[in-house]
Amino acid sequence: MELFFAALLGFALGSIPFGLILTRAAGLGDVRKIGSGSIGATNVLRTGNKGLAAATVLLDALKAVIPVLVAKAVWPGMEGIAGVAAVAGHCFTPWLGFRGGKGFASAAGALGALALPAMLACAAIWGLTLFLSRISSVSSLVSVVAAPVVAWGLGYGQVVAPLIAIAAIVIVQHRANIGRLMRGEEPRVGASSAKP
Repeated sequence: MELFFAALLGFALGSIPFGLILTRAAGLGDVRKIGSGSIGATNVLRTGNKGLAAATVLLDALKAVIPVLVAKAVWPGMEGIAGVAAVAGHCFTPWLGFRGGKGFASAAGALGALALPAMLACAAIWGLTLFLSRISSVSSLVSVVAAPVVAWGLGYGQVVAPLIAIAAIVIVQHRANIGRLMRGEEPRVGASSAKP
């Protein structure tokens, strides 16, 4: 029963489509009709509003942080389930026909709530990878794949399984990006001619 409630809380909070809500509230229309069609911060940034994109990152992270912390307090041992469910809720929100974002900000939020030192280490990995590759999807994928290994290395073995599940969800959501990477078509950060 605790597993069910932790998963339900995580999925319910994770499913809130903040990117869509914020862009509509700002009069910028439906963010799903531009760029990649995602509701995440990278696509919100394509509206040209950096403030909304930053707010989307924060809210998408918080909607994973909150259920993990609540589960840790109320249902100890179920926090990993809450984190996985929050990322799944973001990526497969029932409010939008089970389509959503790519899950990176929510994955970062879940990681931070589960193992903050591991999140900080992965943030450094993300930054270094972005600096070297100049490709946002590459840095996202590398850091989520590294997260279970980093967590294990820092002594957070209990969160390795949830982090593997979260990485799998994020990888699935980045399948179009992976296809473009394999074809050499994935846009680089700051490239004016980049295709959405």
